[in-house]
Amino acid sequence: MILTLTPNPSLDRTVSLPGPLQRGTVQRLTGVVMEPGGKGVNVARVLSNSGRAATAVLPAAEHDPILAALGALELPGLTVHPVLVTGAARINTAVTEPDGTTTKLNELGAGLSEQEIAAVEHALLETLATTPLPVGTLPHHWAVLSGSLPPGVPTNWYAQLVGLLREAAPGLRIAVDTSDEPLAALAAELPDSAPDLIKPNGEELGQLAGLPAERAMALEEGALRGDYGPVVDAARLLVGLGLGAVMVTLGPAGAVLVTADGAWHATAPEVPVVSTVGAGDSSVAGYILADVNGGDEAERLSTAMAYGSAAASLPGTTLPTPADLPEHPSVVTRLS
Repeated sequence: MILTLTPNPSLDRTVSLPGPLQRGTVQRLTGVVMEPGGKGVNVARVLSNSGRAATAVLPAAEHDPILAALGALELPGLTVHPVLVTGAARINTAVTEPDGTTTKLNELGAGLSEQEIAAVEHALLETLATTPLPVGTLPHHWAVLSGSLPPGVPTNWYAQLVGLLREAAPGLRIAVDTSDEPLAALAAELPDSAPDLIKPNGEELGQLAGLPAERAMALEEGALRGDYGPVVDAARLLVGLGLGAVMVTLGPAGAVLVTADGAWHATAPEVPVVSTVGAGDSSVAGYILADVNGGDEAERLSTAMAYGSAAASLPGTTLPTPADLPEHPSVVTRLS
């Protein structure tokens, strides 16, 4: 079983420009696409595209357009478990330029009341209760907690959910993919809140590891020069606090995966970058796909890079299928 939670789902509107974005002017669009999204929804969609069943839990209002949009996808492996709330899903807008530059304009989202937060938690536990989760057996079962938190939700909710899920299903693997205050709150409650996977970028990794701002910013710059040591050292600090795996995305420098068993680097496959919308979510899905198929660390990292790069090569909010994966995969090197 693979379960995703998207606390702040969205209808993702992607508009394409024929040239660079010019502030203060009128520009004609070459394309407009609207699809159901939010990070957990995207992960579930990529998994379903790749033949793995996934259940997407999300708060949604009655007759919310996002539910109709999800139903229209007709993905056979995708089960949608909506939790009835008052507010409708937000609309996020991504502006893409021909060179792949993407500007995202995200709404805050509808707030959740205490009763609605409790209903989402109940839905997660209810979904888990339908599938026995034996410890230490393949395929692994995963819960993916993804995206920003809507107004009204405590910033440490992901940390709370990790504890709740651990208690309910000890054999469950948990990924958390978020940023800013929710990510900092998760780190503040380590090791009790430690998931099995996080996916920070270089700057976020530095912040989590307590590095000064200038050193955090320098992690990706060093990786571009082939110096992955500081990234590995920072990620090891987090693994030492109980995290199962830290997959650090480094843009053109590829990605680094650190676990208790070692560290690996993967190059970024050479693909034309069209839109980065959904690339991070696709990489999380790729990692989980490789894991449930019994892949080792190198295979998980390589598959994550393949799916993330495939997403970046597709227009708008299009999410990859196995047919979209790069012809030439990443080169994975063991660092330690």
